[in-house]
Amino acid sequence: MSGIPSPHPGGGQVQGAVAPPNKSKSKTHDPYRGRFLVKGFAFGRGFALAVLSLSLTGAALAQTEGAPMAPDGTPTYKAEGNKVDKGTFNGFRRYHNSCHVCHGPDGMGGSFAPNLTESLKALDYYKFTEIVVNGKQSAGATGDRVMPSFGTDPNVMDNLDDIYRYLKARSDDKLGRGRPERMPG
Repeated sequence: MSGIPSPHPGGGQVQGAVAPPNKSKSKTHDPYRGRFLVKGFAFGRGFALAVLSLSLTGAALAQTEGAPMAPDGTPTYKAEGNKVDKGTFNGFRRYHNSCHVCHGPDGMGGSFAPNLTESLKALDYYKFTEIVVNGKQSAGATGDRVMPSFGTDPNVMDNLDDIYRYLKARSDDKLGRGRPERMPG
């Protein structure tokens, strides 16, 4: 495999697309140490772990057994009144474990983050996943709003499809506020 040009002082090639360790004995800071290079861009280990996690688990990211999938392969939900499938119920639990602190109970928004029941009316599964994995920064009326990356958080990444199911059911007005009941099975 041919190397990628190194941004290190002194140039050279980075073999295998991984920056070589700084073997000098000097105490100078090496800003590229431990970073992965892709087409000249340096990414931290967290990004690489998120990509690795997504590529290794693929469709099994949060394939809760018995959770419904749409014909296009994206996660969907089954909701009848206040009863939901196993995956959507798990999404409710995981959302309230990791996301509600900023996005508010039931995805209705909070002082720090937007109402996800409205956001998911415009976001598809892939854009939702991209934002959760990589984070997002945008300007708001009170200054910059920053959503951190959850790409290396197994509590989120291992249940991302289920979190999406829950929020999509809320966004589509198929599930009301509060704790849903889990359908048998």
